[in-house]
Amino acid sequence: MSRASAKIERDKFWERNRKSDGYLLKKTINSGLYKVARAILLFGLCFLIIQPLLNKISISFMEEQDLYDATVISVPRHFTTFNYKLVDQLSDYWTCLRNTVFVALLVSVIQVAACTLVGYGFARYKFPLKNFWFACVMLSILIPPQTISSSLWLHFSFFDVFGIFKAITGKTLNLQNSMAPYIMMCMGCMGLKSGLYIYLIRQFFRNIPKELEEAAYVDGCGKLKTFFRIMLPDAKPILTSCFLFAYVWQWTDSYYSKLFLGKVKLLPKALTSLTGRLGDYFTSLYGLGIMPSAGYEQAMIATGLLMTIIPLLIIYMVAQKGFVESLSQSGIKM
Repeated sequence: MSRASAKIERDKFWERNRKSDGYLLKKTINSGLYKVARAILLFGLCFLIIQPLLNKISISFMEEQDLYDATVISVPRHFTTFNYKLVDQLSDYWTCLRNTVFVALLVSVIQVAACTLVGYGFARYKFPLKNFWFACVMLSILIPPQTISSSLWLHFSFFDVFGIFKAITGKTLNLQNSMAPYIMMCMGCMGLKSGLYIYLIRQFFRNIPKELEEAAYVDGCGKLKTFFRIMLPDAKPILTSCFLFAYVWQWTDSYYSKLFLGKVKLLPKALTSLTGRLGDYFTSLYGLGIMPSAGYEQAMIATGLLMTIIPLLIIYMVAQKGFVESLSQSGIKM
């Protein structure tokens, strides 16, 4: 904008302000103050969320002497990448990463598929004790899974179906240390957070007009064809949200992985046992009685945590647009 045009705009503004008896200037000042306050508030909230992550990134590149140096705050004085190499060595990172990707992907796909069928059934069909079964779904959200951990362990350690396996082979099946418990629980909608996904999917389908299905029935579609050809394409937003939530929660889960997959190397399990492995590493180097300091243990945990969430950050950056759109669309329709 040239100086002449800028001067003309200023003259127009002051002329309009004079005609409004000063109201335009007050409105402009209030609008500017509101924008500044909003920017400060958003910056503060973003800083509160990002600051712990930035702190862990800084610590992960520090040598042990920097951890106890009061003059070192955020920028390492002795920069090093040895912490990442050590965590990789202690946790067998790449093996854990491959196993975690496979388990999280398989479990999430099965879980969302099963919850979609159940959520659609609750939204569209009437059957005996429907409200009772939906109340059970709500209870599965409210009741912590730790309350049934003993029952789950005994059930899959001595698995049987109406006594058939014991009658044929003389003993029950031990399904521990395999993917079978995971898959069976997800297929039965008893996986991690399955009740929440059923509730979200049910609410989504309830807000889709029934006229769409009725029009499909008139055109000759059966119930299954209507579900797969008409309803599922419309449900992409909520299914995307549920899949990403399921994938992230499964990625960071250590409860079910310890309960069922005791011998499978996964990132959450490797992270929880990192300090013990670090102590063994120091013992092998310096002998008995020499243990890592508390600060260095926390630095290793911070490094391991970053190496655990980096794949999730990459997935989010790749799928950011679709994820945000799915949340916004599901929020509007729900």
